[in-house]
Amino acid sequence: MRKFNLLFILSFFFLFNSCIKNNPDPSWIEVDSWIINSNPNLGGDEGELNHNVTEAWVYINDEIIGVFEVPFKIPVLHSGTSNIKIFPAIKNNGISATKKIYPFLKPYEINAELVQNQTLNITPSTMYKDNLSFWIEDFEDISISLQNDPNTSAANYQVSNDQLESFNGNYYGKINLSEIDSTWVAYTTEQMNIPKGQDVYLEIDYKNDIHLITGLLSISDNGIVNNPNIQLNAQQSNPPIWKKIYIDLRELVSNQPNGSYFEQSFEAKLNLADGQNSGEICLDNIKLIHF
Repeated sequence: MRKFNLLFILSFFFLFNSCIKNNPDPSWIEVDSWIINSNPNLGGDEGELNHNVTEAWVYINDEIIGVFEVPFKIPVLHSGTSNIKIFPAIKNNGISATKKIYPFLKPYEINAELVQNQTLNITPSTMYKDNLSFWIEDFEDISISLQNDPNTSAANYQVSNDQLESFNGNYYGKINLSEIDSTWVAYTTEQMNIPKGQDVYLEIDYKNDIHLITGLLSISDNGIVNNPNIQLNAQQSNPPIWKKIYIDLRELVSNQPNGSYFEQSFEAKLNLADGQNSGEICLDNIKLIHF
């Protein structure tokens, strides 16, 4: 899939440049940023609306123009009244080479006049679709659906409201590791029924100066199996900054036994042998979404 995306983008790039050279008077489209609005039909079920929608798939009159990183300004070989569709896209699993239309957000669509040698400025807006199921842990409620593993976790998460580190809302989860408390293992406490063969994503806001492994705990008649999945690498910036990742769980869910229920898992461990004697992880807006 990654190879296909790369070949598609490279092929489009060369074709695009050739067309522009042969047509020196294009129209221009400029996109500055994505905006996510609340969907009134969801009644707030979508939680915080922060995002990391960094890409856009652009169509004009249902013809693919290309995939672009926001912000961008592009020449197009169209003029006159045109139908423009812009699909919000993300770096799938945080991988820059894998740019995918995010299936849970609506496309932006307008009919606009494209004029040769003039620029149409667009700030596309989107919202979560109507028919979605959400599970969210944002650390704002008294009851937190995250449990430290009593058998293997030396460190414990704490709910913090340090405004110097807060991201959205008032509270977030914070884990400090030390030479004594050098391992953190935790699971979400609600067993989720996730349908197979459907798009399903885990969204996480995080900052970390130590590796954090996310996983999917599968619970079935065959027992409990933890499936390690995506590692959030330790940030090199000092101090670390809040980031957001979209983790694709569709294939992982589909590979589990029929009738399975699921919990999210998290694991971090200091490398004491390499002199790593401290680490910090902050988590917020843990959001599981599927159709």
